[in-house]
Amino acid sequence: RKTRGKQCSQEAAVAWGPGRPLCIEEVEVAPPKAHEVRIKVIATSVCHTDSEYLHQINKALKFRPFPSVLGHEAAGIVESVGPEVGKFSPGDKVIPLFLPQCDECERCKSSKTNHCKKNWANTQMGVLADGTSRISCMGQQVYQFLGVSSFSQYTVVPDTSLAKIRNDAPLDKVFLLGCGVSTGYGAAMNAAKVEKDSACAVFGLGAVGLAAVMGCQAAGARRIIGVDINPDKFDKAKMLGAAECVNPRDHVKPIQEVLVEMTHGGVDYAIECVGSPAVMRAALESTRDAWGVCVIAGWTETEEMNVLVEKLLMGRTLKGTYFGGLKSVRDVPKLVDAYMNKELKLDEFITHRLPLDQINEAFDMLKRGESIRAVISLWPED
Repeated sequence: RKTRGKQCSQEAAVAWGPGRPLCIEEVEVAPPKAHEVRIKVIATSVCHTDSEYLHQINKALKFRPFPSVLGHEAAGIVESVGPEVGKFSPGDKVIPLFLPQCDECERCKSSKTNHCKKNWANTQMGVLADGTSRISCMGQQVYQFLGVSSFSQYTVVPDTSLAKIRNDAPLDKVFLLGCGVSTGYGAAMNAAKVEKDSACAVFGLGAVGLAAVMGCQAAGARRIIGVDINPDKFDKAKMLGAAECVNPRDHVKPIQEVLVEMTHGGVDYAIECVGSPAVMRAALESTRDAWGVCVIAGWTETEEMNVLVEKLLMGRTLKGTYFGGLKSVRDVPKLVDAYMNKELKLDEFITHRLPLDQINEAFDMLKRGESIRAVISLWPED
């Protein structure tokens, strides 16, 4: 209550420029404006998109400005609300969302998509509805990555980019539903629409890929094959539902040919969770002609994919998905309920726990393939 309506000084990990380690700085977080909510971030994690933006700027992602506070996969507690906010109150447990759901636009009213564009152009460039950020450091504006910025003890987000969740949910677990697990699980369940007794291949066994494996199993797939060049991830994939795992480096033939042989014609569904155009093509070509479906869940914004037209003419479907096709505000609380009812696994994705001042180590571990998700605790007592 002491901070409500006031600017507050808190710690955040600031990215001052591409390729540079994050610096723990004291930042000023302004109070929320109309249709905005300020939240106390309890738990967050480093996602591959954060790492790509920091280390490979202008390669796979479009330009976004620095300095920035990264982070978009998180959970926290509402500290205060701005004018005209009716759905949230201080004390609510919430998950911030990089994909909004306004429930008013044509896209929100359609069952065909989850691509709400409320404040989209602004949040993609690190600012909120009025064109400014709520975070500053040493008198300089600090941009909010994807409109979230969860590597800060407090942040401000639009009220259309926030999901209210049940009060008994453990925030240091359900934060995973802010990006990786929701994206992969939804890619299998919503985008691919995996059918019972089907054969599936999941390319890339990071958090998104492992969640896709879990989604394929939940859909009743008969055979799930995990594909990754890091064999250390195979045990986890099998724990979550993969029947077998394949390392492309163990084979002379292209991996798509290996999978076609293994399945006597190809898998029914392939889900690409790497973000590599070469892997996307391999995933498509690993599917069975006549009805194979390939879903692209891996993220890249600037690269082109090379597709042999014949592969589509023979009946395959190639499609992309964003946030697993989930209506964010509506569906994330449902996934929290599924976890609480032991119908969805989250604990298994967490491999490390680190305080905010060790966040650069979390980036390094992800880059080295040593972690699936490291929980970053924003507060010493947590």
